[in-house]
Amino acid sequence: MAGMTLPAFLTEQTENKIMKRMLKVLPPDLDQSEGSFIWDSTAPSALMLADAATWAQEVLRRGFATTTFGAYLDLRCEERGITRRAAVKAVGQVEFTGVAGTKIPAGTRVATPADVVTNTSSVEFETVDAAVIASTGRVSAQIRAIEAGRSGIIPPRSIDVMVSPVQGVSGVMNAESTMGGADIETDESLLERFLLKVRSPGSSGNKANYMQWALDVAGVGGVQVLPLWNGPKTVKVVLIDPEKRAPSADVVNAVQQYIDPVTGTGEGMAPIGAEVTVVAAEEVPINIDVKLTLANNATLEEVKALIAKGTEEYLRQLAFKDRLVRYTRIAAILLDIPPIIDFAELTINNLSDKNIEMQLGQVAVLGTVNVHE
Repeated sequence: MAGMTLPAFLTEQTENKIMKRMLKVLPPDLDQSEGSFIWDSTAPSALMLADAATWAQEVLRRGFATTTFGAYLDLRCEERGITRRAAVKAVGQVEFTGVAGTKIPAGTRVATPADVVTNTSSVEFETVDAAVIASTGRVSAQIRAIEAGRSGIIPPRSIDVMVSPVQGVSGVMNAESTMGGADIETDESLLERFLLKVRSPGSSGNKANYMQWALDVAGVGGVQVLPLWNGPKTVKVVLIDPEKRAPSADVVNAVQQYIDPVTGTGEGMAPIGAEVTVVAAEEVPINIDVKLTLANNATLEEVKALIAKGTEEYLRQLAFKDRLVRYTRIAAILLDIPPIIDFAELTINNLSDKNIEMQLGQVAVLGTVNVHE
């Protein structure tokens, strides 16, 4: 097993080697050839002993946090008061169009269209509150995904189906992406939180405590803690979601309620006297403009999508870990895209050959990607 040294009595425990050891201790004048009575009598025992050694190795693997998995990891973490974070429903906003004065009840369902070609199911949402179409023939409404998980993160102009028909409503559309959806916490993330608590134990409301408290809440993917940000006894907790973006208001509120629901009273996890403010990270768009030389048959739209994908992956790696968005790393992303032969006039946020620095409480996200030949 990777990362674990097995005790000597669990090594060399194959069926064949066990069989050889068993036959070796028998009187030499007995027929030990394959198919003999002695051979046939000892073979099942050797097989069972080999299985038992494998089972013992599994018991060891499942007993330690760094080698266990699934429900067994949950049990190890629960010993330290850590539970796996549940999946979170995505939230967003849609605009209904129709007859002025039409009432749209809370719980009205809308969805993305199903795609029979790609065998993609529709993703359904419901309105959080009731709404009334204004005299302009439009009204915006908050929505929440029916099913929790990343599947609820939908790009702009994708939600256009009225699952719950409302007389007087002629259409629905989301102008912006939905956000905040998160799958149930992975083993890797849960183990990371376990090791953080074990190796950097919180005590008496120190920074480690605030980080652990925030990470306990579903929908949180990263934390910054700013002590004394607004004077004595004040603490600011800044959050990003698992996608390394600013989390939804629901997640921010859940963390606030968990840590310090009534400021300074000690009603939450924070000690008495601590004035805790929980906020979403400020998103800083990273805008890219570049002149490209492309391979034959490559299109600007195809390459633009590849640049966006590579940059998003890079920015997710930086979030709350490295405050510099490096010009050279963006350039390297371009050079790693096969259809790009060469590039020139690369600017990031209108700056040439300069890094972009995030301040505390900020997270870099992809803005616009402008490509031209």
